[in-house]
Amino acid sequence: MSNLNGWGLTARLITKHFGALGNRVSEAIANFDPETATEADRDRLADSLRSTAQKLAAARAAFNKEADDVVKLRQLIATDEQAAGTLAERLASGKISESTITLFCDELEANKARMPQELQEEADAKQYMNELQTIVDALSKQLAEFDSQAKKAMQALASARAQQDLQQLRAERQAQLTGLQGMQGQSSALSALTRRAETIRTNAEGLRIVTDIGQKPLDQAAELEAIRKSVSQPALGNESALARLQRLSGQPAAEPLALAKS
Repeated sequence: MSNLNGWGLTARLITKHFGALGNRVSEAIANFDPETATEADRDRLADSLRSTAQKLAAARAAFNKEADDVVKLRQLIATDEQAAGTLAERLASGKISESTITLFCDELEANKARMPQELQEEADAKQYMNELQTIVDALSKQLAEFDSQAKKAMQALASARAQQDLQQLRAERQAQLTGLQGMQGQSSALSALTRRAETIRTNAEGLRIVTDIGQKPLDQAAELEAIRKSVSQPALGNESALARLQRLSGQPAAEPLALAKS
């Protein structure tokens, strides 16, 4: 079926062969769009195809019968025409009655008169069969287009879902890497310990400063005491032998002048 005829011809044929129901069916089919059709539309289209295919099968059987009738009638007429020549001789010789010849001629004429009608019935049956075939072909094509569009849509949907899964997986991996990079070289426990150590060091430094401040006067007093002792006690290296003996014996040291007089 050409695109010029298209669904308009199909719709007219369906209307012609299916009556009032065909009006609704043909209108629905003529407006059928596989890109926007639903699964219900596809089911209705398939049902129309099955129904038409059944009618096509019946139409083929009817056409075959009409064609056989025409063949048989032609053969009968041809046989009777061939027999007409011999019957004339038999009638002349008295071998067959005139009434039989009359009956034979009536049947031959009747068969010849039937031939146009039989031919018309054969032609009508052929036209009906061909029109149903056109409808079946159109419905089959439209159903195939629907299935093709549906397949493409399913493939596009599957591809979109695959892309979605891929991007989701990538996002999850990026989140994992970000988390791992944040944990690299440190952890929450280590960070807490580090902060604790810094706090302790700070506190210790503060105590050291306070202690140093309190220790300074003590250190200064000890230094002064040491100076006094060093002044009041002569160095042992300069002590005389007599002074050393007196120190060790616990006797008071003698005056230097007295020692000189003695």
